[in-house]
Amino acid sequence: MAEAFILGIESSCDETAAAVVRSGEQLISNVVASQIATHQPYGGVVPELASREHLRAIVPVVRQALAEAKQTYETVDAIAVTRGPGLAGSLLVGISYAKALAFALEKPLIAVNHLEGHIHAVLLEERQKGNRELQFPVLALVVSGGHTHLYLAAQKDDSWMYENIGHTRDDAAGEAFDKVAKVLGLGYPGGPVIDRLSQHGNAKAVKFPPAQIKHRDRRGRNDGRAVEADDDRRRFDFSYSGIKTAILRYVEAHDMRESIEQRRQALGKIAKPKLEDYLGHCDPRTLDLVASFQRAIVEDLVGKTLVAARAYDVATVFVTGGVAANQELRQTFEREAAKEGLPVYFPSRPLSTDNAAMIAAAAYPKFLAKDFAPMDFSAEAGLVLR
Repeated sequence: MAEAFILGIESSCDETAAAVVRSGEQLISNVVASQIATHQPYGGVVPELASREHLRAIVPVVRQALAEAKQTYETVDAIAVTRGPGLAGSLLVGISYAKALAFALEKPLIAVNHLEGHIHAVLLEERQKGNRELQFPVLALVVSGGHTHLYLAAQKDDSWMYENIGHTRDDAAGEAFDKVAKVLGLGYPGGPVIDRLSQHGNAKAVKFPPAQIKHRDRRGRNDGRAVEADDDRRRFDFSYSGIKTAILRYVEAHDMRESIEQRRQALGKIAKPKLEDYLGHCDPRTLDLVASFQRAIVEDLVGKTLVAARAYDVATVFVTGGVAANQELRQTFEREAAKEGLPVYFPSRPLSTDNAAMIAAAAYPKFLAKDFAPMDFSAEAGLVLR
């Protein structure tokens, strides 16, 4: 196969990223400018601020990625950029810059689905390790702050095909982590904080009933245990708005509002709180609640994914996206998948969260197929992966 150095650009949410990847299997450079400090005071991503920060960061981030890779604008073979899904304003910053580069340099432009990028983050690292024996079909759980999806992934020649067999009906898993952390006064982003605090609480202290998905969703899909209206393919959907409501009710029932507000104010005065700062402002009930919440989310993700793996007789499981960095999720998947003889693969933690290396890696099959984007394409905030 032809060797190609691809410059990837990612700006779908609140990370401005650029990377250079050789032939979809060797990570040469990977630069990420985070916006956490910008959005922290608001407890979540503010789209207008995200777009503004992307504008500030895009040029220096791309220059740094090229410099670290010892490449120039002229020596890369193609430019890849995230088309969607994501925040429209954020996506447009990356797309506009990628178009300008491709036009000025007369380089091929490749539009990549962000979700496909997350799947190829696993493939990139496995190939970099020399692992070329992955068995198909693959079931990929893409789980992050904005997405919770199950895809069957298959490779045909140089191209990839995907079938969605499950998605969240409401909140994504990572979104639930962030919202619960905000409710409990733990700051933003919530996932890493909850992951660390969960180890200090009793995960069996609070019982959360599993989500009951009985109605057909508005996109014409049935519940996770039933069939779609137009075929006999089983679906495995997720729902996390209910557990968020259960947390709110628990807080009210146990008069936790005052202690939560005290925690919020105390942590807000610390620029970069450490684990001991969080522990110093969390009582045992809060730690038990956090641990029980995480356990419920993890059991739901692992349980549904493995039931889907059996139903579709898959050979390999990928778990990818920001929430794939969660320690309990990784340990539970490895333990439970091993019982069924299923190999499960994760990206490294740096490639779990949004990055451009995954975009450049996913672009390589398109480069081989000469599947280039026209200059008039635009951002698609709700882009579907097929």
